Amino acid sequence: MKAQETKQTRRYFIQKSTLYLAGLPLASCAYAVPQAGEEKTKRLVRAGMITDIHYANKPPRGTRYYRDSLPKLQDAVRHFNQIKPDFVVQLGDFIDAGKTLNQEIDNLKKIESLYAKLSMPRHYVYGNHCLHSLTKKEFKQHTGKSKNYESYDHNGVHFVILDACHRSKDGVDYQRKNFTWKDSFIPPKQMQWLANDLQKTKWPTVIFTHQRIDGLTQNNHRVTNASQVQKIIQKSKRVLAVFQGHSHQNDYSQIQGIHYVTLKACVENQGLQNKSYATLNIFSDGSIAVQGFGKQTPYQL
Repeated sequence: MKAQETKQTRRYFIQKSTLYLAGLPLASCAYAVPQAGEEKTKRLVRAGMITDIHYANKPPRGTRYYRDSLPKLQDAVRHFNQIKPDFVVQLGDFIDAGKTLNQEIDNLKKIESLYAKLSMPRHYVYGNHCLHSLTKKEFKQHTGKSKNYESYDHNGVHFVILDACHRSKDGVDYQRKNFTWKDSFIPPKQMQWLANDLQKTKWPTVIFTHQRIDGLTQNNHRVTNASQVQKIIQKSKRVLAVFQGHSHQNDYSQIQGIHYVTLKACVENQGLQNKSYATLNIFSDGSIAVQGFGKQTPYQL
């Protein structure tokens, strides 16, 4: 970015984003993202998002139609390749459990071969179902994921991917059925990394996670040390929003001026008419627009 653009971006986010983070009502209808030439402010980033794909070659169970996740992801990949976001993030539970380790690897290879057809960079968040039988090393071997947690910058915005797939009693990684899904945790080492990372960046920040770090303590989908994570996020005064999955339903909350958006699961319900994915649009005035497709709720923040 040019120096003048950088200065303008910083001024907009620091001085104006407070108005947006104070809590506008959720959009009650689809938000029409401004097209080129119509924007009142500059769009800095457009990212694709999809979560809880749960692909597995097995019959449906309840509202989860595992095989239908293939055409749903295919639709998302086609759409993203058409509109060309800067990158795409899948927010965990890429696959569902198989009867054997080899079955899970086969499922992972199949869904990854489709996800890999994206023409832009793609990112991964671990979900608990990703590690039912697999280790994190094995998941990385069969996908484009390179790090358990990480951060990166794009056009004046900082992005963080967290990994809450750890047991709370000892911080051990999820793997080989050694955990219960209700028990997720971000270990001290990663917490310190997050604090340092947010302190070092000069940019407004968006966080991606699978398990939720908002909600009440008794929420089974919530990271067990979520309140400590929230404190780090709030102290940084950098974080605009957190995007998460895991609980499968559209949801939204705001804590200390930070937006927490839970995305709808791709695996839910039968047929392409029940697809669910989104684009995240971040503008230079600090506003955020989530454009929903299928069953994903849109938001203007």
